Amino acid sequence: MSEAHLFVIGILLAWMAGIRVYLTVFGLGLAGALGWLDLPPALQVTQSWWVLGTSGALALAEFFADKIPGVDSGWDLLQTLARVPAGAFLAAATLSPDGQLGGGALAAGAGIALTSHVLKSGSRALMNTSPEPVSNWTASVTEDAVVVGGLALAFAHPWIALILVVGISIVLALAVWWVWRRVSRGLKRLLGTSDPRMPTP
Repeated sequence: MSEAHLFVIGILLAWMAGIRVYLTVFGLGLAGALGWLDLPPALQVTQSWWVLGTSGALALAEFFADKIPGVDSGWDLLQTLARVPAGAFLAAATLSPDGQLGGGALAAGAGIALTSHVLKSGSRALMNTSPEPVSNWTASVTEDAVVVGGLALAFAHPWIALILVVGISIVLALAVWWVWRRVSRGLKRLLGTSDPRMPTP
């Protein structure tokens, strides 16, 4: 596999870690342990049974916590401490031929994981302004499917996966911006504040 392919896979793993870090680590380690993937030296730690057991248990906990409005936002805030460092590690470990983690790759992975984490947690926080839980559950299940599908696609067709990830990120960013504008306008009307663009009587 070329360095360009490994670079793309590192980006994709960091992006998925920003959304579902435990599921990403578990899926990666399981694929390595079952012989489906030949993981780089620095990523082979994810194949160990204690990492698989821990990440699997936490992925299951996250599966349920992420589908409860309000709880999901608290969980996202707490998981900032795990998603960003894990994204940094996954990106750097993918690019490491000898197990040594480069500072540039760590920084890039952290930035990518933080970006996807902010988009994910921001969109879910805005969804929680609505009392109905259906959109929250739908978003959560979609995120689960995106990470599982993304893991499979990342190693089979990394460039296609990268294009999809960029597209999803742009759409999600635009959706967050649009919803935020609607929510802020609704709050202004609720609080009785006037639009500064409108002439006052």
